[in-house]
Amino acid sequence: MRSDIRQCIDKIGNIVRGKHTQIELSLICILANGHLLLEDLPGMGKTTLSQALAATLGLNYSRIQFTSDLLPADMLGVNIYDQKNNAFSFHPGPIFHQLVLADEINRASPKTQSALLEAMAERQVTIDGESYKLPEPFFVIASQNPLHQSGTHPLPESQLDRFQMQISLGYPDFESEKHMLLNQDSPLILDTLLPIETLSVMQQTVTKVVVSDAVLNYLLKLVRLSRESSDFPNALSPRATKAIFRCAQACAFINRRDFVTPEDIQFVFPSVTEHRLRGQLYSQTGSSYSEHLLQQVDPLAA
Repeated sequence: MRSDIRQCIDKIGNIVRGKHTQIELSLICILANGHLLLEDLPGMGKTTLSQALAATLGLNYSRIQFTSDLLPADMLGVNIYDQKNNAFSFHPGPIFHQLVLADEINRASPKTQSALLEAMAERQVTIDGESYKLPEPFFVIASQNPLHQSGTHPLPESQLDRFQMQISLGYPDFESEKHMLLNQDSPLILDTLLPIETLSVMQQTVTKVVVSDAVLNYLLKLVRLSRESSDFPNALSPRATKAIFRCAQACAFINRRDFVTPEDIQFVFPSVTEHRLRGQLYSQTGSSYSEHLLQQVDPLAA
């Protein structure tokens, strides 16, 4: 199974070139059964990455363009009166897919943004008092533009905390951008490499990866320092602790190990915690709170 994941990383890397680390983190997030936030300038490949992930993993895919006039019903669905049956029938919205791209999520109003909370947390939506289960598996990949750009609304801390990871693709390197220009007319065609059944088995296997007491103490010391120190705008919540724990397990799984090392925690830690530590200061400062936190705790002393 681990070789299948490595094959997925390589195949997606042929589409989103020069971004091996970001692709690996994206798959770690999915194996950890979490949601992913992509923050970058427009045109950096966020949509391409989400399409490649959906195609490679065989997930049915939906893209929702978040705009200032998007309403919750446009995303979740609506009850429509059926005169023939003299009853209301539910018409599901585009969120009823296995992988949903919430494109430019911070251009929508806070009301529409918050409509995602129940879906992300409970894998269901409630319309007119009735709950509807979302398909399994269910992942949200949200892209957002930097907050200094016009027409953006910052995500509240409660919603940022729902995203297991946040990553940024950044500009491509010289050779990757050259390859993109020479192959820009090539269609995005990827075969399914990881059937849904295999993905579900992998997610279950990830939960069985062993975390030793010493590594667990290292994780908890990092989290507690964020709560006790005044160096960080926001402390890490118990949900963040669980996210680091599960993502570290997924990282070990991808690297063909049945146990977590401190290096696994260090690899996933910035992507899991930076957006939580910053909160609404997110993207308004160049300092890395997560890296500063990692420097304060010695894994050998845990």
